[in-house]
Amino acid sequence: MKRILAPSILAGDHACLKDSLLSADKDGRSWIHLDIMDGHFVPNLSFGPQTVADLRKHSGIFFDVHLMLDQPQKYIEPFAQAGADLISIHVEPKYDILETLRNIKSLGKKAGIVLNPDTPVEEAFPYLNDVELVLCMTVVPGFGGQSFMEKVLSKTRTLSDLREQNRQSFLIEVDGGVGPSQVPACLESGVDVLVAGTAYFKGDKKSRDEFASSVENS
Repeated sequence: MKRILAPSILAGDHACLKDSLLSADKDGRSWIHLDIMDGHFVPNLSFGPQTVADLRKHSGIFFDVHLMLDQPQKYIEPFAQAGADLISIHVEPKYDILETLRNIKSLGKKAGIVLNPDTPVEEAFPYLNDVELVLCMTVVPGFGGQSFMEKVLSKTRTLSDLREQNRQSFLIEVDGGVGPSQVPACLESGVDVLVAGTAYFKGDKKSRDEFASSVENS
């Protein structure tokens, strides 16, 4: 299974997100990660479906859309129509998770489930047959620039073992504080997709290429 480095556009230049998208595309990245925050579930705001739709016009790169929303079930169709390829939703808010996952799939999109750092990995177990991806947050979601929580890798190991035992095919993703120094531990613990924001967009072309190579050519 090929590993993926997914730049998080939240760390790009918000005055011109298109340039950040095209930079990742030109670098040869196959995924871009888009964090959608509502100011309720997490203490920050980012952007909505219109921004995703406008970005979609400029690239065919895989859009990995992460909904950090209090009521994600209300926004599945708008983000699907905007051009998301995969839509991930959190287990922590109170809503019908399974129905929402099935709605994502009914719209022809891939579905993911997300766990915050302190959420037990067992909270994802009921949904593993209904998702293409499990995202384990390695920082408290809401703001960039936080330190990577290595303790979360115990969850990815558990998920990797379960996947193998049950012959499942969902991808395992981590997001938050990921930089080149975290790559070996992430890959060893079964992670397939590494989301990187600050560490990716703040580097020069050479450092970005080296970072990506350490993930994708492992």
